[in-house]
Amino acid sequence: MTTLKGFMLGMGTMMALMFTACGSQEPQLTASGLDPAKFDTIINGDSVKLYILKGDKGMEVCITNYGGRVVSLMVPDKAGKLVDVVLGYDNIAQYADTKNSPSDYGSSVGRYANRICDGKFMLDSVPYQLTQNDPHKGDTRTHCLHGGGATGWMNKVYKAEQIDSATLKLTIVAEDGENGFPGRVEATTTYKIVNGNTLDITWEATTDKTTIINQTNHNYYNLSGDFEHDGLDQVIFVDADSFTVADFSYMPTGEIAAVEGTPMDLRKNLPLKETIDKNYDQIKNANGGYDHNWCLNTYRLENPESKPCATLYSPKTGIFMEMFTNEPGVQVYTGNFQGIDNEPNIRHKLDKKYPQYVSVCLESQKYPDSPNHPEWPSPIVTKDKPYYSHAAYKFSVK
Repeated sequence: MTTLKGFMLGMGTMMALMFTACGSQEPQLTASGLDPAKFDTIINGDSVKLYILKGDKGMEVCITNYGGRVVSLMVPDKAGKLVDVVLGYDNIAQYADTKNSPSDYGSSVGRYANRICDGKFMLDSVPYQLTQNDPHKGDTRTHCLHGGGATGWMNKVYKAEQIDSATLKLTIVAEDGENGFPGRVEATTTYKIVNGNTLDITWEATTDKTTIINQTNHNYYNLSGDFEHDGLDQVIFVDADSFTVADFSYMPTGEIAAVEGTPMDLRKNLPLKETIDKNYDQIKNANGGYDHNWCLNTYRLENPESKPCATLYSPKTGIFMEMFTNEPGVQVYTGNFQGIDNEPNIRHKLDKKYPQYVSVCLESQKYPDSPNHPEWPSPIVTKDKPYYSHAAYKFSVK
């Protein structure tokens, strides 16, 4: 017969074992190997977390509400193995360190994606001066890039609401005059996995007075999942007959030029290593790669999203990505500045160092500097004309 003393000793031993077991448990990681605890913090009084979206075909998307950033994106390759296809960090500390590890990895960029010349524009005959955060050697101008960069939306905390296992709604409020932009704006970014294999992104915003808005997603894609080697074997297609010519500061000159007969012709489904010609002046201007806006043919369709505006393909994994958008332009950036300057000293996800050209960005947008080019599709938003933008990235294998 068990005595009371024996029973209590036995229970004590069992509880001690349970406590030890619980204390030694490994963290519950995401499919991409992220530890959500490394994203659980407070920044400027606001709660930051890692949110996990799941699709019914294996797709997993991990997003932090700090900057509305996609941290990882897992999709099946041709062997059925899940592969993370976007660059980033594995902790919130590096994302939030805008001095030592600055990045726009995976962010929901706002209030205005891309560049505005010298940070200046006129709206309703009123001049505005924006935050100038994009200087260039040999240029007296300093542009406004991505809404102010370190002080833009990609480094703000969004209010997050996980609607269901496949949907995350992020909300941000920007006050009138923030970074020089007019109007108090309430904006939402909604990430959703649809049809099991498509990352669907919708941006919406309202304003209390006339302003400009141009949001985008800044995922850096390498569909091979190999982030230690360049991604120039990726095959690219962009449905565009023209592009906006840029100067050495990446600022559009105002000229829209035909891609025919130039290295800017991405209609041929070729690997990037076969299209980039470093002797071409536009590519020289962009540090030996693409960092340009293409004028999409799909924008002229009655339904711009009825066909892909761009595609990307990795022969290594067989992963094929199709991009759809209602926007007039797409910025293609080939990681020209990755792996140089201070980048060789920065460790990323899975302790990897990123080399130059490791990834490709495909950013839906109004053309850069559109507020200063009234002849181009307008970024103007009013009380009576809310902002709406949409992009979708569909994954499959071939």
